[in-house]
Amino acid sequence: AGIGKCVALDLARRNARTILACRSRERGQAAVEEIRAATGNPAVLLRLLDTSSLASVRAFARAVLREEKRLDVLVNNAGVTGLPFAITPEGLEQTFATNYLGPFLLTNLLLG
Repeated sequence: AGIGKCVALDLARRNARTILACRSRERGQAAVEEIRAATGNPAVLLRLLDTSSLASVRAFARAVLREEKRLDVLVNNAGVTGLPFAITPEGLEQTFATNYLGPFLLTNLLLG
């Protein structure tokens, strides 16, 4: 939703192979189908990613590096605000993990 979906829509309109990295399979698949229908671009894909989980970030990065020949653009747009204080299963504060640590790790893993 929001800015991330608008960016994905614009990239797909430019005929780019576009990967939507989403926490929710249902919401992500709905966005993929909407973008494909709006652009006619079949190369819009869904991959699950929860940036609050470093294990999820590592698994996503491994899959992208294994499945994609190259990566031209990375848009780190995930973020949360206003959540009650919570600790992730990995022992990190949830907002800090989601907004900073996860995207930082993802970027560094994909740089190769």
